[in-house]
Amino acid sequence: MLLALLQAADVPPDTTPPSDGASDSAGGQGLFDNMSSEKVTELLETYGLPVLKVLVLLFAAWVVSRWASRTVRKVATKAKVEVTLARFFGDLVRWGILIFALMATLEVFGIKTTSLAAVIAGASLAIGLAFQGSLGNVAAGVMLLIFRPFKVGDVVKVGDVMGKVESISLFTTSIDTPDNRRLIVPNGNIFGAVIENITHHPTRRVDVAVGTTYQSDIDRAREVLVGAARAVQGRLQDQEPVVYLDQMGASSIDWKVRVWAPTADYWAVRERLTRDIKVALDSADIGIPFPQMDVYLKRS
Repeated sequence: MLLALLQAADVPPDTTPPSDGASDSAGGQGLFDNMSSEKVTELLETYGLPVLKVLVLLFAAWVVSRWASRTVRKVATKAKVEVTLARFFGDLVRWGILIFALMATLEVFGIKTTSLAAVIAGASLAIGLAFQGSLGNVAAGVMLLIFRPFKVGDVVKVGDVMGKVESISLFTTSIDTPDNRRLIVPNGNIFGAVIENITHHPTRRVDVAVGTTYQSDIDRAREVLVGAARAVQGRLQDQEPVVYLDQMGASSIDWKVRVWAPTADYWAVRERLTRDIKVALDSADIGIPFPQMDVYLKRS
């Protein structure tokens, strides 16, 4: 009866041999393999090529940034820029290239960097306000390294601080005092103050003030002082000493004796000049006044 119905419906009878469990399993496995291959191909097309582009871009940016950093340092060194500043410019170029490459990789994945740039700008503003003191010191350090009002090894006086410059960094400057104390001064305090570079020039003028009594002969006193200044050891011979009458004080005639000396020998020449003036005035019997007090006792 079933055969008659099939013939009436013109449906060919099912001549497919019955399948066992092994055949069904093989067919299912083939279908799974086809689906996995298609999925892997889709994943490779969607993410594989962009990831490869990103890796190549980051590697190229890393190589270029290192090369650019070394080039900037070499050029800055040849231009006699301070080593710290040259290193700072090199690092700035390197990180700029890397950040630009990172932003470009985000574009590869379809991430719009416009909003991200706005977020970074806002964060930078907040960070700048929070660290405005430190950033001010960095800016001052860059200005010190560019204009170079002093260099390492100079003796400077800035405000109440005087000593030898040991190192200059972007944030602070290290100064060693004459009694061998290390002072760390923020660059903002230095750049905003009056800077006195004591050892900038190779020569310095040595000034010694001295007074003579009113009873002494002025011309004779001048002659003695000039002789002592000319004979002092260590002064520069190509510049004549200067002795001039400064003023008439309350109890003395005040003189100024000036000689020129190498900057490195300033204090030694100053000490010798002071000693030679005292010895010369004593030898010439010219008095050096000093404060005196007369006390009179009156009996009732």
